[in-house]
Amino acid sequence: MLNQVVLIGRLTRDPELRYTPGNGVPVASFTLAVDRPFTNQQGEREADFINIVTWRKLAENCANYLKKGSLAAVTGRLQVRSYDDNQGIRRKVAEIVADNVRFLDRGRSSEDSGGQDEGPNVDDIDISPDDVPF
Repeated sequence: MLNQVVLIGRLTRDPELRYTPGNGVPVASFTLAVDRPFTNQQGEREADFINIVTWRKLAENCANYLKKGSLAAVTGRLQVRSYDDNQGIRRKVAEIVADNVRFLDRGRSSEDSGGQDEGPNVDDIDISPDDVPF
């Protein structure tokens, strides 16, 4: 059996980082807007808004380096869970538990990101031909 999901989309809001009670395991959640591959009858492209959950170091990295509007690729598994809301009504939620998140936006300068560290920019890495193994 296989439960594998691959998505590419943009974050609709900044990731929300929390820690589990008791053992303090990091967990981050965000919503990814993924365009549908077709247009509607009005010729407009629609999107699906998919909830993503990340755990541990991946959660911390997502919280530190992703923000609203960031382009990201997510691989993981679909999970459907249920819970009782404040009124005691049983609710179901479907979400992707991410195994891997790729940050697809190119790094921006600190001026563009409001002083936040965006990680290394590919253009800033100096590689000589002697460093390449083939």
